[in-house]
Amino acid sequence: MSIIIENLTHVYNANSPFESTALNNINITIEKGEFIGLIGHTGSGKSTLTQHLNGLLKPTSGKIIINGFDITKKDVSLKEIRRKVGLVFQYPEHQLFEETVYKDVAFGPKNLGLNDSEIENRVKEAIELVGLSYNEIKERSPFELSGGQKRRVAIAGVIAMKPEILILDEPTAGLDPKARDEVLNQIKELHKKYKMTIILVSHSMEDIARLVDRIIVMHKGNIALTGKPSEVFKNVELLKSIGLLVPQITYLMKKLRAMGMSVREEVFTVEDAKNEILKMIGR
Repeated sequence: MSIIIENLTHVYNANSPFESTALNNINITIEKGEFIGLIGHTGSGKSTLTQHLNGLLKPTSGKIIINGFDITKKDVSLKEIRRKVGLVFQYPEHQLFEETVYKDVAFGPKNLGLNDSEIENRVKEAIELVGLSYNEIKERSPFELSGGQKRRVAIAGVIAMKPEILILDEPTAGLDPKARDEVLNQIKELHKKYKMTIILVSHSMEDIARLVDRIIVMHKGNIALTGKPSEVFKNVELLKSIGLLVPQITYLMKKLRAMGMSVREEVFTVEDAKNEILKMIGR
């Protein structure tokens, strides 16, 4: 399911003393099945952009076309949009409210009017897709779970809707390193298994470098840069000028290079750095 964004502008508090342009004439296409990393400094417009993609916000001007369908039209069905575009907010576990995990994950599918058998199948599949045991967890209270488990249950609730596009806004915020890696690995598996279009909003350059196919860099409501991680992270000075850093491993490789070691500077993941250092040792 492709996304075409044409001349998208969003102004908060228009025609008032507090008027603020959050998005300024955005034009970009996201192809079906792409894994996109959306990065930018706080206030760059990332969250405003993602909230347009499932109709939570309406543009001041411009269009958003999803799979050939203009979702910005006045008579559009928001329910239909949200069946196709799932949005996981920061700290989604704050939205957990049912007495059992099963009921929480089933809430969305139930509202779609599905029969009990289909709801059960979707709940089981979604819980297992996020790396949890359906039989062990389905009757437990979501409030008894660890932080990482709560986060995964919240994501399962969106996955159970079977969206074709999944948007995750800082899905690992506040998690410890183990839980963070578990959540990211499950997101990676989701993309690999279902080839769904995923948009990951993150402040972690390391996570973005490791996971995504393409990066969109936002700055002051504009698209500052887009390309593969290797293309984007080459622009160290540009990223620095807009308050962003390249992955820490890249700085290490640059330092090794400056010390006379024959390694590539343009390395953005720990795995690639390991391979590069092993090759150097082998030489």
